[in-house]
Amino acid sequence: MAKKISTKNLSVPVPPPYEPVPSTSAKKRAPVRWVVAVLAVGLLVLAAVNRGLIVAAVVDGKPIFSWQLNNTLRTRYGQQTLEGMIGEVLIAREAQKQGVTVSREELEAKQKEILSSLGTEVSLGDFLKFQGLTEADFNQQLRLQLTVERLLTKNLTITDSDIDAYIATNRAMLVATEASALKEEAKKAIINNEVSEKLQSWFLEVRQKAKVMKFL
Repeated sequence: MAKKISTKNLSVPVPPPYEPVPSTSAKKRAPVRWVVAVLAVGLLVLAAVNRGLIVAAVVDGKPIFSWQLNNTLRTRYGQQTLEGMIGEVLIAREAQKQGVTVSREELEAKQKEILSSLGTEVSLGDFLKFQGLTEADFNQQLRLQLTVERLLTKNLTITDSDIDAYIATNRAMLVATEASALKEEAKKAIINNEVSEKLQSWFLEVRQKAKVMKFL
């Protein structure tokens, strides 16, 4: 006779509560949403700190966006500004070819010359503020001017006879009264005249030889 097996003390394993396993797409979306949120906060902070990058002005509650300002500047002055930048590159290239350089001491001397020509005690800071320039911009203009002057007068020889003849002809336009200063002023005037006469034809020749592609 078969024995009966008691099941009283047998325990049946109970499965753990069901927890749905996130799908692969859900796992991917979570970090993406986090990144988007971080980027959004970053953009808001950037916009708050650098408002001028987005809005140039607000007139009676109506914004003038920076992109509108940039488009207007590009339309009205883009070609002129681009040609100026191209010109600076071409002049720098010609100076490099011919070994023409401008030192810091020469820039400072030119600064003093310009300030003294105003006839009053004007500081460099006041002059820059009046002209709406930074010192870096001002020095860049002076360097460009001196470089062109060097390039166009590299082979120019000015004799004492040339200076005396210029003084005799243009004495009424000269400011200096002391003899040495008068000669120095006359010499600079001769150089300026030489540059003025040659500049247009020289630069036109340089421009025509260059391979320039414009996309504006």
